[in-house]
Amino acid sequence: MYTVSCETHFDSAHFLLGYKGGCKNIHGHRWVVSASVSSETLIEEGGNRGMVIDFNEVKPVLNELVECFDHRLVVERDTLRSTTMLMLEEEEFEVAEVDFRPTVENFSKYFYDELKKRGVPVSKVRVYETPESYAEYCED
Repeated sequence: MYTVSCETHFDSAHFLLGYKGGCKNIHGHRWVVSASVSSETLIEEGGNRGMVIDFNEVKPVLNELVECFDHRLVVERDTLRSTTMLMLEEEEFEVAEVDFRPTVENFSKYFYDELKKRGVPVSKVRVYETPESYAEYCED
């Protein structure tokens, strides 16, 4: 099995409502997102001969997906009071609201699903929230 991967990163803050530890507070990460595409065979013809996939089919899509989170506060929808959200808007802070708890596990599935929706034949997504801690999502 051949597997190629490309990665990108984004910097953002988040918090985990109801968590019993430090992550209940707003804190930041440099999230690293790695997308992998696997194949039993390589492309046999044309300019992409000998490749699993052209990285240029994956990188731009991956970069576009992370851009909406970069340098933003990632908030699970309905976890902050409406007055808090209004205050953040009034202060011109950029907030990315998501429909999932912003854990590394959920981010890995989110990016996997979004890549698939955009036609990337992704086999696995790995997301690091620290250099030593990551989660992976694949359908296998």
